[in-house]
Amino acid sequence: MAVTAETVKELREKTGAGMMDCKKALQECEGDMDKAINLLREKGAAVLQKRESKIASEGTIAVYIHTGSKIGVMVEMNCETDFVAKTDDFQELARDIAMQIAWSQPEFICREEVPQDKLDQEAVINRQWALNQGKPEAAVAKIVEGRMEKYFTQVCLMEQPFVKNEDQSIGDVIREKAAKLGEKLALRRYVRFRVGEEC
Repeated sequence: MAVTAETVKELREKTGAGMMDCKKALQECEGDMDKAINLLREKGAAVLQKRESKIASEGTIAVYIHTGSKIGVMVEMNCETDFVAKTDDFQELARDIAMQIAWSQPEFICREEVPQDKLDQEAVINRQWALNQGKPEAAVAKIVEGRMEKYFTQVCLMEQPFVKNEDQSIGDVIREKAAKLGEKLALRRYVRFRVGEEC
């Protein structure tokens, strides 16, 4: 399949990669759009791994007020440069994450933040649930493991299904945007307010 200016433009719009990178990817994949997208994502992921040691000290504060003005969220989203902080892509990501928090009420950003005593308590509850269901002892450990994974998707923001596309987790959304923008991105902190709730 021939590589045309139109296909290069289409690939750029789909991935946000540079024109030359898009052209090279299409040439390497003999014009196959899906293969070219995967190739660019793989390259983006490799670049991001190298950037993990970078410091994300720039960024933005985003605010989301839910319909009815009863719930509000403020997030601090970080990136490496002021240039990326001002892009529409980055600003939209920060707003989307604030909206996600308003909707899903996560307790933690990632599973590493969950206190061990809370994990132990959940494991005990899930074990007892499995036994109460009459599950065989040999299967209980696997059941507990599965239910703990489900627990993480409920309480940890990075593992929650994205409200705009439930096929992706919030962590996936951030990694995809980081690959597109070519910088390390990180959610530093957030606060969620609900009218009438105690601080």
